[in-house]
Amino acid sequence: MGELRVAAAMCARTWRAVARRPVTLTFSFVQPLVWIFFFGFLFQHYDLTSVGQGGRYLDFLVPGVCAMTVLFGASQSGIGLIRDLQTGFLFRILASPARPSAVLSGKIGADVARLLAQAMVLLLLGRALGAAVSLAPAAIARTFSALAAFAVAHASLSCLVALRTRAQESMATFVHLVNMPLLFTSSALVPERHMPDWLAAASAVNPLTLAVNVSRSALLTGPVPELGASLGVLSAIAAAMFATVCLVARNLSKAE
Repeated sequence: MGELRVAAAMCARTWRAVARRPVTLTFSFVQPLVWIFFFGFLFQHYDLTSVGQGGRYLDFLVPGVCAMTVLFGASQSGIGLIRDLQTGFLFRILASPARPSAVLSGKIGADVARLLAQAMVLLLLGRALGAAVSLAPAAIARTFSALAAFAVAHASLSCLVALRTRAQESMATFVHLVNMPLLFTSSALVPERHMPDWLAAASAVNPLTLAVNVSRSALLTGPVPELGASLGVLSAIAAAMFATVCLVARNLSKAE
């Protein structure tokens, strides 16, 4: 019960920090909005009927943009830890009886919940703009299960970079050098069948592609046999990344 209180306190603290400094929220939310409004209609004549994932580009794009907001937002999760490291707050709380897993689960859980809420807003906006995406409870559940697993994995990676480097500059480098390759080697914007062979091969092992494909299948075409396997892979990656960042945090507390 004590660990749950620690996680809840860290979750509330993270949300308050975002409310006081909404620049993180703005960056991870406004950019995907631009993609929906500009690219969704710029490529409206891009026919995707042949790949069976929506007849219009807007249909295809909306699940990708939902994953995009999770990608951009989760990559900034470590920025808050940098501030906590610089003020000494994180060292103090890690030196307390609270387990690092409780501290980090509250922090990462708050970020993931916020990002899923943003993705839901984007999904509803896409539907309002005419995207033929399903809002059935089963489709929403499958979509957000995939997005949540990817968010945990990527937020954990961001926190890992923060704990290892302890520098704001490293986070800026991480956001630019990791996000863009992940985005443009995924199926978020273009079907894999329309990619060059080398890019399609890279996309096939991209975790963002797994999250996007699960979301797109659930929202546009219904469940497919590969959906369960993809969710399993994403969950395994999320668990491994979270366990790794918890181990680094535990060693950090011992070192200090």
